[in-house]
Amino acid sequence: MATSWTATPERWVTIDHSALAHNIDTIARWVKPAQVMAVVKADGYGHGAVEVAQTAVAAGATWLGTAHVREALALREAGITAPLVAWLHTINTPFEAAVAQNIDLGVSGPEIESVADAARASDLPARIHLKIDTGLSRNGAVPEEWDALCRRASELQQSGIVRVVGVFTHFAVADDPVGESDVDEQLRVYHEAVETARKHGLTVDVRHVANSPALLSRPDTHLDMVRAGVAIYGLSPFADRTAEDLGLRPVMSFGTTVAHNKPADEGTGVSYGYSYRVQKPTRLALIPCGYADGVPRIAEGAPVWIDGQRYRVTGRIAMDQFVVDLHTDREDDATAPVGTTVELFGAKSGIASDAWAQACGSINYEIVTRIGARVPRVHQQWV
Repeated sequence: MATSWTATPERWVTIDHSALAHNIDTIARWVKPAQVMAVVKADGYGHGAVEVAQTAVAAGATWLGTAHVREALALREAGITAPLVAWLHTINTPFEAAVAQNIDLGVSGPEIESVADAARASDLPARIHLKIDTGLSRNGAVPEEWDALCRRASELQQSGIVRVVGVFTHFAVADDPVGESDVDEQLRVYHEAVETARKHGLTVDVRHVANSPALLSRPDTHLDMVRAGVAIYGLSPFADRTAEDLGLRPVMSFGTTVAHNKPADEGTGVSYGYSYRVQKPTRLALIPCGYADGVPRIAEGAPVWIDGQRYRVTGRIAMDQFVVDLHTDREDDATAPVGTTVELFGAKSGIASDAWAQACGSINYEIVTRIGARVPRVHQQWV
Protein backbone atom coordinates (compact mmCIF):
# COMPACT_ATOMS: atom_id res chain seq x y z
CA MET A 1 0.00 0.00 0.00
CA ALA A 2 1.40 3.41 -1.00
CA THR A 3 2.19 5.92 1.69
CA SER A 4 -0.17 8.90 1.79
CA TRP A 5 1.50 12.28 2.36
CA THR A 6 -0.35 15.42 3.34
CA ALA A 7 0.15 18.41 1.03
CA THR A 8 0.53 20.76 3.99
CA PRO A 9 4.16 21.17 5.14
CA GLU A 10 5.03 20.66 8.81
CA ARG A 11 7.27 23.72 8.80
CA TRP A 12 7.63 26.25 6.04
CA VAL A 13 9.26 29.39 4.78
CA THR A 14 6.94 31.71 2.88
CA ILE A 15 8.47 33.91 0.18
CA ASP A 16 6.42 37.01 -0.64
CA HIS A 17 7.20 37.90 -4.26
CA SER A 18 5.11 41.08 -4.10
CA ALA A 19 7.46 42.33 -1.38
CA LEU A 20 10.44 41.26 -3.46
CA ALA A 21 9.17 43.14 -6.51
CA HIS A 22 8.49 46.21 -4.35
CA ASN A 23 12.06 46.15 -3.05
CA ILE A 24 13.55 45.82 -6.53
CA ASP A 25 11.44 48.70 -7.80
CA THR A 26 12.31 50.86 -4.77
CA ILE A 27 16.03 50.27 -5.24
CA ALA A 28 15.82 50.89 -9.00
CA ARG A 29 14.20 54.27 -8.34
CA TRP A 30 16.86 55.21 -5.78
CA VAL A 31 19.82 54.43 -8.00
CA LYS A 32 18.50 55.47 -11.41
CA PRO A 33 20.11 55.81 -13.96
CA ALA A 34 22.42 53.09 -12.59
CA GLN A 35 21.39 49.54 -13.37
CA VAL A 36 20.46 47.03 -10.65
CA MET A 37 22.11 43.66 -10.25
CA ALA A 38 20.03 41.36 -8.05
CA VAL A 39 22.43 39.14 -6.11
CA VAL A 40 20.96 35.65 -5.85
CA LYS A 41 23.94 33.73 -4.47
CA ALA A 42 23.45 31.16 -1.68
CA ASP A 43 20.14 30.06 -3.18
CA GLY A 44 18.90 33.62 -3.24
CA TYR A 45 19.95 34.23 0.38
CA GLY A 46 17.86 31.18 1.28
CA HIS A 47 14.78 32.41 -0.58
CA GLY A 48 15.15 30.27 -3.72
CA ALA A 49 17.55 31.48 -6.41
CA VAL A 50 15.54 30.60 -9.52
CA GLU A 51 12.27 32.01 -8.22
CA VAL A 52 13.92 35.16 -6.88
CA ALA A 53 15.80 35.69 -10.14
CA GLN A 54 12.63 35.38 -12.20
CA THR A 55 10.78 37.96 -10.12
CA ALA A 56 13.80 40.27 -9.86
CA VAL A 57 14.22 40.46 -13.63
CA ALA A 58 10.49 40.96 -14.16
CA ALA A 59 10.52 43.75 -11.54
CA GLY A 60 13.36 45.71 -13.13
CA ALA A 61 16.73 44.15 -12.27
CA THR A 62 18.84 44.06 -15.44
CA TRP A 63 21.65 41.84 -14.12
CA LEU A 64 21.94 38.88 -11.78
CA GLY A 65 24.91 37.99 -9.58
CA THR A 66 26.14 34.78 -7.95
CA ALA A 67 29.27 33.86 -6.06
CA HIS A 68 29.94 30.57 -7.83
CA VAL A 69 29.72 29.57 -11.48
CA ARG A 70 27.71 26.47 -10.61
CA GLU A 71 25.04 28.72 -9.08
CA ALA A 72 24.97 30.69 -12.32
CA LEU A 73 24.76 27.53 -14.44
CA ALA A 74 21.70 26.42 -12.45
CA LEU A 75 19.99 29.67 -13.39
CA ARG A 76 20.80 29.14 -17.05
CA GLU A 77 19.45 25.58 -16.82
CA ALA A 78 16.21 27.05 -15.46
CA GLY A 79 15.88 29.15 -18.60
CA ILE A 80 17.02 32.49 -17.18
CA THR A 81 18.79 34.47 -19.91
CA ALA A 82 19.50 37.79 -18.16
CA PRO A 83 23.11 39.06 -17.95
CA LEU A 84 24.79 37.14 -15.15
CA VAL A 85 28.09 37.49 -13.29
CA ALA A 86 29.88 34.96 -11.05
CA TRP A 87 33.00 36.06 -9.18
CA LEU A 88 34.33 33.51 -6.67
CA HIS A 89 36.40 30.73 -8.23
CA THR A 90 38.57 27.73 -7.35
CA ILE A 91 40.82 25.42 -9.35
CA ASN A 92 37.71 23.33 -10.06
CA THR A 93 35.48 26.10 -11.39
CA PRO A 94 33.89 25.02 -14.71
CA PHE A 95 35.00 28.04 -16.73
CA GLU A 96 34.35 26.37 -20.09
CA ALA A 97 30.72 25.76 -19.20
CA ALA A 98 30.43 29.36 -18.03
CA VAL A 99 31.79 30.72 -21.30
CA ALA A 100 29.48 28.46 -23.30
CA GLN A 101 26.49 29.65 -21.28
CA ASN A 102 27.33 33.36 -21.66
CA ILE A 103 28.10 33.85 -17.98
CA ASP A 104 30.34 36.83 -17.18
CA LEU A 105 33.26 36.03 -14.92
CA GLY A 106 34.88 38.09 -12.21
CA VAL A 107 38.67 37.92 -12.55
CA SER A 108 41.00 38.75 -9.68
CA GLY A 109 44.38 37.62 -11.00
CA PRO A 110 46.02 34.40 -12.23
CA GLU A 111 42.70 32.70 -13.02
CA ILE A 112 42.58 34.88 -16.11
CA GLU A 113 44.73 32.23 -17.81
CA SER A 114 42.23 29.46 -16.99
CA VAL A 115 39.43 31.67 -18.29
CA ALA A 116 41.42 32.28 -21.47
CA ASP A 117 41.95 28.53 -21.91
CA ALA A 118 38.22 27.97 -21.52
CA ALA A 119 37.49 30.64 -24.14
CA ARG A 120 39.88 28.99 -26.60
CA ALA A 121 38.32 25.58 -25.98
CA SER A 122 34.83 27.00 -26.48
CA ASP A 123 35.88 29.07 -29.47
CA LEU A 124 34.02 31.95 -27.84
CA PRO A 125 35.35 35.10 -26.16
CA ALA A 126 35.01 35.11 -22.38
CA ARG A 127 33.24 38.14 -20.89
CA ILE A 128 35.14 39.25 -17.79
CA HIS A 129 34.93 41.85 -15.04
CA LEU A 130 38.29 42.70 -13.48
CA LYS A 131 38.25 43.00 -9.70
CA ILE A 132 40.50 45.35 -7.75
CA ASP A 133 41.04 44.77 -4.02
CA THR A 134 40.62 48.26 -2.61
CA GLY A 135 40.85 47.24 1.03
CA LEU A 136 38.57 44.32 1.89
CA SER A 137 41.49 41.87 1.54
CA ARG A 138 39.43 39.09 0.02
CA ASN A 139 39.59 38.31 -3.70
CA GLY A 140 40.60 40.97 -6.19
CA ALA A 141 44.03 42.06 -7.40
CA VAL A 142 45.94 44.22 -4.95
CA PRO A 143 46.93 47.63 -6.36
CA GLU A 144 50.57 46.65 -6.98
CA GLU A 145 49.40 43.76 -9.20
CA TRP A 146 46.65 45.68 -10.95
CA ASP A 147 48.71 47.14 -13.79
CA ALA A 148 49.99 43.69 -14.79
CA LEU A 149 46.47 42.24 -14.71
CA CYS A 150 45.14 45.03 -16.93
CA ARG A 151 48.05 44.58 -19.34
CA ARG A 152 47.36 40.86 -19.66
CA ALA A 153 43.63 41.43 -20.07
CA SER A 154 44.35 43.94 -22.82
CA GLU A 155 46.58 41.44 -24.64
CA LEU A 156 43.91 38.76 -24.46
CA GLN A 157 41.22 41.19 -25.57
CA GLN A 158 43.28 42.28 -28.58
CA SER A 159 43.55 38.59 -29.50
CA GLY A 160 39.77 38.19 -29.29
CA ILE A 161 40.01 35.73 -26.40
CA VAL A 162 38.33 37.85 -23.74
CA ARG A 163 36.11 40.91 -23.62
CA VAL A 164 36.55 43.15 -20.60
CA VAL A 165 33.06 44.31 -19.67
CA GLY A 166 33.57 45.91 -16.29
CA VAL A 167 35.73 46.72 -13.29
CA PHE A 168 34.48 46.18 -9.76
CA THR A 169 35.37 46.09 -6.08
CA HIS A 170 33.64 45.46 -2.75
CA PHE A 171 33.40 47.70 0.31
CA ALA A 172 34.46 46.60 3.78
CA VAL A 173 32.58 49.04 6.05
CA ALA A 174 29.82 50.71 4.05
CA ASP A 175 27.31 49.56 6.70
CA ASP A 176 29.08 51.52 9.44
CA PRO A 177 28.88 55.35 9.60
CA VAL A 178 32.23 55.34 11.40
CA GLY A 179 33.75 53.83 8.27
CA GLU A 180 32.87 56.74 5.97
CA SER A 181 36.52 57.69 5.44
CA ASP A 182 37.39 54.06 4.64
CA VAL A 183 34.69 54.01 1.95
CA ASP A 184 36.13 57.25 0.56
CA GLU A 185 39.59 55.69 0.39
CA GLN A 186 38.36 52.50 -1.26
CA LEU A 187 36.46 54.57 -3.80
CA ARG A 188 39.59 56.63 -4.55
CA VAL A 189 41.65 53.48 -5.16
CA TYR A 190 38.88 52.10 -7.34
CA HIS A 191 38.68 55.16 -9.59
CA GLU A 192 42.45 55.09 -10.04
CA ALA A 193 42.15 51.43 -11.05
CA VAL A 194 39.54 52.27 -13.68
CA GLU A 195 41.83 54.89 -15.15
CA THR A 196 44.68 52.38 -15.27
CA ALA A 197 42.42 49.91 -17.10
CA ARG A 198 41.52 52.59 -19.63
CA LYS A 199 45.18 53.47 -20.19
CA HIS A 200 45.65 49.88 -21.28
CA GLY A 201 42.96 50.35 -23.90
CA LEU A 202 40.18 48.62 -21.96
CA THR A 203 36.70 50.06 -22.39
CA VAL A 204 35.03 49.80 -18.99
CA ASP A 205 31.35 49.70 -19.80
CA VAL A 206 30.09 48.64 -16.37
CA ARG A 207 31.61 50.11 -13.20
CA HIS A 208 30.12 48.51 -10.10
CA VAL A 209 31.15 48.92 -6.48
CA ALA A 210 28.00 49.48 -4.41
CA ASN A 211 26.67 46.68 -2.21
CA SER A 212 23.38 47.10 -0.32
CA PRO A 213 24.67 49.43 2.42
CA ALA A 214 26.51 51.59 -0.09
CA LEU A 215 23.62 51.87 -2.53
CA LEU A 216 21.34 52.88 0.35
CA SER A 217 23.67 55.47 1.89
CA ARG A 218 26.24 56.63 -0.68
CA PRO A 219 24.83 57.90 -4.00
CA ASP A 220 28.38 58.60 -5.17
CA THR A 221 28.95 54.83 -5.35
CA HIS A 222 26.09 54.05 -7.72
CA LEU A 223 28.16 54.51 -10.91
CA ASP A 224 26.88 52.30 -13.76
CA MET A 225 25.42 49.48 -11.68
CA VAL A 226 24.75 48.54 -8.06
CA ARG A 227 24.87 45.02 -6.62
CA ALA A 228 21.76 44.71 -4.46
CA GLY A 229 21.96 41.76 -2.10
CA VAL A 230 20.32 41.76 1.29
CA ALA A 231 18.24 44.86 0.47
CA ILE A 232 16.18 43.10 -2.20
CA TYR A 233 15.10 40.61 0.44
CA GLY A 234 13.75 43.44 2.58
CA LEU A 235 16.48 43.35 5.20
CA SER A 236 18.39 46.33 6.52
CA PRO A 237 22.20 46.17 6.46
CA PHE A 238 22.38 48.86 9.14
CA ALA A 239 22.30 48.50 12.92
CA ASP A 240 20.50 51.81 13.39
CA ARG A 241 17.89 51.66 10.60
CA THR A 242 15.16 49.10 10.10
CA ALA A 243 13.84 47.79 6.81
CA GLU A 244 10.73 49.88 7.39
CA ASP A 245 12.90 52.99 7.80
CA LEU A 246 14.34 52.25 4.36
CA GLY A 247 10.99 51.60 2.71
CA LEU A 248 11.75 47.90 2.25
CA ARG A 249 9.47 44.94 2.92
CA PRO A 250 10.77 41.67 4.40
CA VAL A 251 10.27 38.85 1.92
CA MET A 252 10.68 35.75 4.11
CA SER A 253 8.44 34.41 6.89
CA PHE A 254 9.28 31.26 8.85
CA GLY A 255 6.38 29.29 10.29
CA THR A 256 5.25 25.97 11.75
CA THR A 257 2.68 24.68 14.25
CA VAL A 258 2.74 23.64 17.89
CA ALA A 259 3.71 19.94 18.01
CA HIS A 260 2.98 19.26 21.68
CA ASN A 261 1.59 21.05 24.74
CA LYS A 262 1.97 19.75 28.28
CA PRO A 263 1.90 20.85 31.91
CA ALA A 264 5.04 21.53 33.92
CA ASP A 265 5.53 22.04 37.64
CA GLU A 266 7.64 24.64 39.36
CA GLY A 267 11.32 23.76 39.11
CA THR A 268 10.96 21.60 36.00
CA GLY A 269 14.11 21.76 33.87
CA VAL A 270 13.71 22.47 30.18
CA SER A 271 15.85 21.06 27.37
CA TYR A 272 19.53 20.12 27.42
CA GLY A 273 21.61 21.41 30.29
CA TYR A 274 18.62 22.80 32.20
CA SER A 275 19.63 26.37 31.39
CA TYR A 276 15.99 27.19 32.08
CA ARG A 277 13.80 25.99 34.96
CA VAL A 278 10.09 26.70 35.29
CA GLN A 279 9.48 29.38 37.92
CA LYS A 280 5.87 28.45 38.64
CA PRO A 281 3.33 25.90 37.36
CA THR A 282 2.85 26.46 33.65
CA ARG A 283 2.46 24.78 30.28
CA LEU A 284 5.19 24.17 27.72
CA ALA A 285 4.71 24.26 23.95
CA LEU A 286 6.99 22.21 21.72
CA ILE A 287 7.99 23.86 18.43
CA PRO A 288 9.22 21.37 15.77
CA CYS A 289 12.14 23.39 14.40
CA GLY A 290 15.76 23.23 15.46
CA TYR A 291 19.30 23.88 14.39
CA ALA A 292 19.02 21.22 11.65
CA ASP A 293 16.41 23.57 10.13
CA GLY A 294 18.71 26.56 10.50
CA VAL A 295 17.38 27.85 13.82
CA PRO A 296 20.49 29.05 15.71
CA ARG A 297 21.25 26.80 18.68
CA ILE A 298 22.34 29.72 20.85
CA ALA A 299 19.25 31.88 20.26
CA GLU A 300 17.78 31.33 23.72
CA GLY A 301 15.26 34.04 24.48
CA ALA A 302 14.48 34.80 20.83
CA PRO A 303 10.88 35.92 20.20
CA VAL A 304 8.24 33.50 18.93
CA TRP A 305 4.68 34.34 17.84
CA ILE A 306 1.99 31.77 18.71
CA ASP A 307 -1.60 32.51 17.78
CA GLY A 308 -1.35 36.27 18.23
CA GLN A 309 0.84 36.28 21.34
CA ARG A 310 4.59 36.74 21.65
CA TYR A 311 6.67 34.41 23.77
CA ARG A 312 10.37 33.59 24.15
CA VAL A 313 12.44 30.54 23.35
CA THR A 314 12.86 28.67 26.63
CA GLY A 315 16.06 26.73 27.21
CA ARG A 316 18.44 25.41 24.59
CA ILE A 317 17.40 24.89 21.00
CA ALA A 318 17.94 21.28 19.93
CA MET A 319 18.53 19.73 16.51
CA ASP A 320 14.85 19.38 15.65
CA GLN A 321 12.87 21.31 18.24
CA PHE A 322 12.70 23.92 20.95
CA VAL A 323 10.39 24.74 23.84
CA VAL A 324 8.34 27.80 24.77
CA ASP A 325 7.07 28.54 28.27
CA LEU A 326 3.49 29.70 27.75
CA HIS A 327 3.35 31.29 31.24
CA THR A 328 -0.17 30.06 31.80
CA ASP A 329 -1.80 27.82 34.41
CA ARG A 330 -0.73 24.19 33.97
CA GLU A 331 -4.36 23.13 33.59
CA ASP A 332 -5.07 25.69 30.84
CA ASP A 333 -4.84 23.42 27.81
CA ALA A 334 -6.68 25.98 25.67
CA THR A 335 -3.54 28.12 25.33
CA ALA A 336 -1.57 27.17 22.21
CA PRO A 337 -3.00 23.69 21.69
CA VAL A 338 -1.40 21.25 19.28
CA GLY A 339 -1.75 22.54 15.71
CA THR A 340 -1.70 26.24 16.62
CA THR A 341 0.15 28.38 14.07
CA VAL A 342 3.62 29.54 15.06
CA GLU A 343 5.85 32.14 13.42
CA LEU A 344 9.48 32.63 14.29
CA PHE A 345 9.70 35.77 12.19
CA GLY A 346 7.74 37.29 9.35
CA ALA A 347 4.81 39.35 8.18
CA LYS A 348 2.08 37.87 10.36
CA SER A 349 3.98 38.26 13.64
CA GLY A 350 5.81 41.46 12.83
CA ILE A 351 8.93 39.85 14.28
CA ALA A 352 11.96 40.72 12.16
CA SER A 353 14.76 38.26 11.47
CA ASP A 354 16.90 40.96 13.11
CA ALA A 355 15.42 39.94 16.48
CA TRP A 356 16.72 36.39 16.04
CA ALA A 357 20.06 37.78 14.92
CA GLN A 358 20.29 39.87 18.08
CA ALA A 359 19.43 36.86 20.23
CA CYS A 360 22.41 34.92 18.91
CA GLY A 361 24.89 37.73 18.26
CA SER A 362 24.68 37.45 14.49
CA ILE A 363 23.19 39.40 11.56
CA ASN A 364 19.96 39.07 9.62
CA TYR A 365 21.90 37.89 6.54
CA GLU A 366 22.86 34.71 8.38
CA ILE A 367 19.40 34.05 9.80
CA VAL A 368 17.70 33.87 6.40
CA THR A 369 20.49 32.11 4.50
CA ARG A 370 20.90 29.31 7.05
CA ILE A 371 17.31 27.99 6.90
CA GLY A 372 17.76 24.34 5.95
CA ALA A 373 16.60 22.35 2.95
CA ARG A 374 14.05 20.35 4.93
CA VAL A 375 12.03 23.52 5.39
CA PRO A 376 9.97 23.86 2.18
CA ARG A 377 9.83 27.26 0.48
CA VAL A 378 6.26 28.30 -0.27
CA HIS A 379 6.27 30.99 -2.96
CA GLN A 380 3.50 33.59 -2.89
CA GLN A 381 3.50 34.88 -6.42
CA TRP A 382 3.74 38.53 -7.38
CA VAL A 383 0.33 39.84 -8.38
